[in-house]
Amino acid sequence: MIRLIFHGELAELLTAPQAAGEVRTTARGASIKDMVEACGIPHTEVGKIAAGQSVNFSYIPADDERLDIFPLTPPVDITIPTCLRPEPFTAVRFIIDVNVAKLARRLRMLGFDALLPADHDDANLARLAAAGRILLTRDRRLLKRRQVLFGRLIRATDPQKQLLEVLNHYGLQQRALPFSRCLNCNEILQPVAKEKIIHRLEPLTKKYYTRFKYCPACDQIYWAGSHREKMQHLVEQALPHAR
Repeated sequence: MIRLIFHGELAELLTAPQAAGEVRTTARGASIKDMVEACGIPHTEVGKIAAGQSVNFSYIPADDERLDIFPLTPPVDITIPTCLRPEPFTAVRFIIDVNVAKLARRLRMLGFDALLPADHDDANLARLAAAGRILLTRDRRLLKRRQVLFGRLIRATDPQKQLLEVLNHYGLQQRALPFSRCLNCNEILQPVAKEKIIHRLEPLTKKYYTRFKYCPACDQIYWAGSHREKMQHLVEQALPHAR
């Protein structure tokens, strides 16, 4: 009998909650990744596996062995190699599943690269995640795909709470650049002279505003008008230092 001891929040993610987070299994010959995921926990949620010493996801436990499985400890730095993830990412970029679609706009609002593909088939999302993106979703089965290196099973259901969850998990508050990215298509905004777009502005916008940005991909124009007050409030909730 192999004993799996799940620590911290991992114990709460077990599909069949066990006393003290302990699961006993006879799945001999299976990798620890397969054993953990058979308990309902995607490998993306695991930060360390100890069997006397740290082991990776391909480790095959012996009979009567005890393994301790620990969650990731925030803030998670995806650029540092670990035993479980020896080939880290070089930059923080997200791929957003449709079940947390509103999270994409909020991450973009803070300046983070958050791709929300029109093709939200699981295979496509996993492929994009394998290309160096952190997968954010509420779908456990999607996160269990072997191609997904970094991901987060989003716990919150409210979009603003989801944003805070991601910021805290990856320690991103100090890296935010509010209003620097297009909310519609995820491109980085570029400054544009007022005279170049004045023919596209409403009379009051022409009168009261002088600084503008535009999206080089979709040509959307942005300025700090009254429409941005609600967004500014959301930014201040997420980034207290931005007040």
